[in-house]
Amino acid sequence: MSHAVEIIAGSRFEFGKNWLRFLSVLNEDRIVEAEKSLQNAFEVKNLDGKSFLDIGSGSGLFSLAARRLGARVHSFDYDPTSVACARELKKRYFSNDPAWTIEEGSILDNHYIKSLGKFDVVYSWGVLHHTGNMWNALENVLPLIVENGKLFVSIYNDQGKKSVLWRRVKKIYCSGLLGRCLAVGLFVPFFCLRGLFFDILKIQNPTKRYVKYRYNRGMSLKHDWIDWLGGYPFEVAKPEEVFGFFRKRGFVMEQLKTCGGGLGCNEYVFYCNDDPERSANK
Repeated sequence: MSHAVEIIAGSRFEFGKNWLRFLSVLNEDRIVEAEKSLQNAFEVKNLDGKSFLDIGSGSGLFSLAARRLGARVHSFDYDPTSVACARELKKRYFSNDPAWTIEEGSILDNHYIKSLGKFDVVYSWGVLHHTGNMWNALENVLPLIVENGKLFVSIYNDQGKKSVLWRRVKKIYCSGLLGRCLAVGLFVPFFCLRGLFFDILKIQNPTKRYVKYRYNRGMSLKHDWIDWLGGYPFEVAKPEEVFGFFRKRGFVMEQLKTCGGGLGCNEYVFYCNDDPERSANK
């Protein structure tokens, strides 16, 4: 099933359209924050001489940040509008640069994955749980990483019944115009009033931590809300499940940043101390 058919069928959110709107608020401060998040994640000052694969590049912000840090970047996304966003950023900041390539592709497409080769750094923030087959997507990441390479992934936290509820909300959002209006009309005021409620009572608002965290990646709260409400397909995993999956395949976890058991993504940085293809066949 093609991307366009999935949109029409209500089985996929148009992430690219939301990212296209995000580009209108993208500025130098946000780009610098994205750079800092990569530096912190990989504990480096720059990515000079490194090859960097951005799986599900979205707006192209982190591909841009990696390129500004000195990496040779390859970006790909399943959503053609997201691909256009990345190409727009390349046009703005690195026009005609051969060290940044951008393609339309899917992490679930085995033929495409085999054509990519291997990379020193593989990065995929908040993408693989939106493929419709998260564990297969994670499996397909393995052969893309060189031995001694680094992998960064973020996966939505499994909140049990809450995650089941959110999946239903996302499915309603993607069902059509009425579903979008219903979800936005109900939940955006809820997000706003919830924050106001905590502020008035001077109670610690757990959402503020999430908002600060997202802003520290150069993101936008308004566009994040829409991304959250519409982000379908939607899968989740517990930290121990993700850790166990990669440990069995020869990866060592270097960093783990959780969302405290609540709403949001858990971030993982893994180090590959074995050949991924050999580990996958063990």
